[in-house]
Amino acid sequence: MAITGIKGFNDILPGEVEKWQHIEATARRVFGLYGFAEIRIPILEKTELFARSIGDTTDIVEKEMYSFEDKGGNRVTMRPEGTASVMRAFIEHKLYAQDPVAKLYYLGPMFRYERPQKGRYRQFHQIGAEVTGVTDPKVDAQVLTMLCQFFAELGLTEPQLQINSLGCPDCRPVYRQALKDFLRAKLDLLCDDCKRRFETNPLRALDCKATGCKEATAGAPSVLDHLDAACQEHFAAVRKNLEAVGTAYTINPRMVRGLDYYTRTTFELVTGLLGAQSAVAAGGRYDGLISDLGGPSLPGIGFAMGVERVALLLAEEEFRKRPDLFVAALGDDAQAEAFRLMCALQKLGVAVEMDYEGKSLKSQMRRADKFNARFTLIIGGDEIAKGAAQLKNMDAGIQEEVTLAAEAVAGKVKG
Repeated sequence: MAITGIKGFNDILPGEVEKWQHIEATARRVFGLYGFAEIRIPILEKTELFARSIGDTTDIVEKEMYSFEDKGGNRVTMRPEGTASVMRAFIEHKLYAQDPVAKLYYLGPMFRYERPQKGRYRQFHQIGAEVTGVTDPKVDAQVLTMLCQFFAELGLTEPQLQINSLGCPDCRPVYRQALKDFLRAKLDLLCDDCKRRFETNPLRALDCKATGCKEATAGAPSVLDHLDAACQEHFAAVRKNLEAVGTAYTINPRMVRGLDYYTRTTFELVTGLLGAQSAVAAGGRYDGLISDLGGPSLPGIGFAMGVERVALLLAEEEFRKRPDLFVAALGDDAQAEAFRLMCALQKLGVAVEMDYEGKSLKSQMRRADKFNARFTLIIGGDEIAKGAAQLKNMDAGIQEEVTLAAEAVAGKVKG
């Protein structure tokens, strides 16, 4: 019996992987413009890292983490998100001693045990970015502008930016109590998860997708009406800075996000093109996380985007790379010459394909069409004797004679 992959752990095949490479290259380029440097974090971390940072009452920690005991008796977890790992590295390696203001980005797989569906898998991939050491709302606006620029440079007019403020540890308890007082008479409408979290994390009911929770929270008090003066001022400045640089947004007062460490600015980029999985990227400010993990008292803000979901938005695009040249060879001597020429051209930076099996010219040209090669070169005995062959531009439909020296062919193909 054939061995198949694990449900929710997907292969990324040629034809699709080129799209991922395009997304990743765009992220590296755009993030580099804003001064971000790449950090590579391990897949396995101590379980306590995520329990302390994400929160014991979140769905991720309660139900979704891939956690186990290793052979040394240590409780470890396959990372379900990237921010906690980046902050652990930031603290452990004392990057704050070099400069408390750090701009870092990461790419890679994350792991959560949840029901696989379109755009949501058990192994999924994220691109994320974090900024530490700055409380000024201008950095919130810059992070959001960078994220929007990334999508714009992918050619995507969707998704749209939504923002909110969750307040701070000083004003959020007042709002939590107001929300609990509102929901107490509607507990019967809440789903089992929201009932269980009513005392510890009632805000999660606001973004629960269950019908009863939507009904129960209709008309609920808004967090924006319970911000203290400092949080109101911060949120107003974020909006002012976004408007100053032309970054469009809407306010979504029901956005609470699923992680406990968020404070003040939170945001999502959402689209109606992916069904239930509307959020393509999300994040927020986490001013207490670094100190909670044992580091200095430094603020932070960041986001992560789902690469699978971004790739779905680019589904109609063609990203498969075209070879520069396909060499068709007729006969053993021509095969040897074609192989020599191909290897010489590849060393010169020309992408070349050929047929290795000596098939008919018609069959070889079908293969050239399959590769969608930009140029074709046909070599037979006459061409070898002459030292030249016809180079055909497949897009323009014109051809010209070129000598069989690698440098000459490369000059025509790359020129």
